[in-house]
Amino acid sequence: MKMKLSQRLAITYYRTKIHTIGLVSPRKAAELVFELFCTPRKPKKKLKEPPIFHKAEKLNLKLKDLSISGFRFLPPHPNGRKILVQHGFSSYSYKFEKYVSLFKKQGFEVICFDAPAHGLSEGKFINALIYKDAILAIEAAYGPFYGLMGHSLGGLAGSLAFQDFKDQENRRLVLVAPAIRTQRAIEHFYSLIPVDDRIKTAVDQLFNEFTHLPIEEISVNHAIKQIKSPILWVHDKDDKICVFEDVLPIMEQKNPQIKFVITEGLGHSRIYKESSIANTIDHFFREGLD
Repeated sequence: MKMKLSQRLAITYYRTKIHTIGLVSPRKAAELVFELFCTPRKPKKKLKEPPIFHKAEKLNLKLKDLSISGFRFLPPHPNGRKILVQHGFSSYSYKFEKYVSLFKKQGFEVICFDAPAHGLSEGKFINALIYKDAILAIEAAYGPFYGLMGHSLGGLAGSLAFQDFKDQENRRLVLVAPAIRTQRAIEHFYSLIPVDDRIKTAVDQLFNEFTHLPIEEISVNHAIKQIKSPILWVHDKDDKICVFEDVLPIMEQKNPQIKFVITEGLGHSRIYKESSIANTIDHFFREGLD
């Protein structure tokens, strides 16, 4: 993926800044790395609301000191079930209008929320655990959700939250190009902004202080071992963000509750926009109603 000039300049600036701070204090440099890692890109243009969102009930939820914004869509012929749709890093709910229309047509009540620091929600930072807490708060306020669909970071956070859901056997989880391992995301960050081992060690310490968990537990692979519901996992072989290489060990486990749909040539974002994928996800959710 070719970067814009502004992105290249920003990366060069932060490389230099982190290196300079790290010469004096690896801890201070690590704090900047952690902040950058958890800061999503803000869209330059004002978000354009798709027509279907004009008719949505606007929702608002307090998450600690933040206000997060969401949308509720009621179907014309309710089937009594609810689906939560959650976007990925540096994304927002408006991008999933196709799924809102599709699920509504099948009788599902659909709820979408902009994650903290995304879309119309407040906040500056996001990571898998902050997002997990948001999903658990949404579940408590507007659930229970029969289905949860998460793309990218929304898939990782969704799987982490799903571990704490009750009555999992009667629910369904859809993971679309999920961010499988937090460690992989950190490695990707280091490929853009290299840092020395002293700063990496300080970053690891910061993660431990923030999460109080081994980093390997902040992963889809760990989460699905605790989940008893049927799972649909959609991933593309050419995904450059959440690489297919990390999917292979999970496929080799041959977990009977997981159905994999593997595509080629769609990458990380086009995959959820593909009509055939949307129809597959729709069918997966309807299967559970029989």
